[in-house]
Amino acid sequence: MKLSLCNEVLAHLPFESQCQSAASFDYAGLELAPYTLHDNPAELTERDARRCRGIAKEHGLAISSLHWLLAQPPGLSIASPDERVHGRTVDFLLRMIDFAAVCGADVLVHGSPSQRSPVAGQSVADAGRRCEVAWERLGRHAGEAGVLYCIEPLRPQVTPVVNTVAEALAVVDRTRTGALRTMVDLSAAEASEAESPAALLRRYLPGGKIAHIQLNDANRRGPGQGSTAVEPVLEALIDDGYDGWIAIEPFEYFPDPISCASFCATYVRNICSEISRRKSAHTAAERHRK
Repeated sequence: MKLSLCNEVLAHLPFESQCQSAASFDYAGLELAPYTLHDNPAELTERDARRCRGIAKEHGLAISSLHWLLAQPPGLSIASPDERVHGRTVDFLLRMIDFAAVCGADVLVHGSPSQRSPVAGQSVADAGRRCEVAWERLGRHAGEAGVLYCIEPLRPQVTPVVNTVAEALAVVDRTRTGALRTMVDLSAAEASEAESPAALLRRYLPGGKIAHIQLNDANRRGPGQGSTAVEPVLEALIDDGYDGWIAIEPFEYFPDPISCASFCATYVRNICSEISRRKSAHTAAERHRK
């Protein structure tokens, strides 16, 4: 498993210290939220990207991915009926794709619920159409840059635009853009999907259009810090041979950021080890019976 830590968990630390801590907990990568790197991420440069990649590499880490793409600067929306706002947002995201590519990231995750939701007087259908226009262009550019661009299904409580993997895949299929994919966020899937997250993965992973996983709990803490079942999800990923990134993305850092990051890494790796041990024992027993 390629385990990554969402860097906003450690955003109270300088970036080098974030890398040092993540490496000490045996993470393989960091998932970057651009707003943690600069108050105005639109001003991030290629030099900044090379610096992040270099510092991470010094600590044995990769930059796995980018997420929270539109948390800053304010005033952006891919759903906006204002063409100036829509165009400015797409231009900003094109820059984030280029930034991700220079960082060496594999994936960008497009969540940002407020910036894809309809504004007052706008229908959900119109907001969705405008988002789709943006995602098609962003997917094309991502392909040219050599990265994947994932539409993140989010719970309907935070946005009415794309709440399920099936809805995200419909956008991917309509745009026919090779680098556009979807992903699964565990807490969002548990809240939005008709079937369990593990069943969802077993249904859709073989199609190759799920390109990223984020693990967390319905209580907004990290995996293993609540009642959300993690083992069936990891077993589905292992059974599929999934080789993409798994990002730890808590929203509440319990009991504190460092302890949360450390606990989550150990918890997930212990489950993976137990699944592997169990499968090896089963395989050995089957061979013995034969």
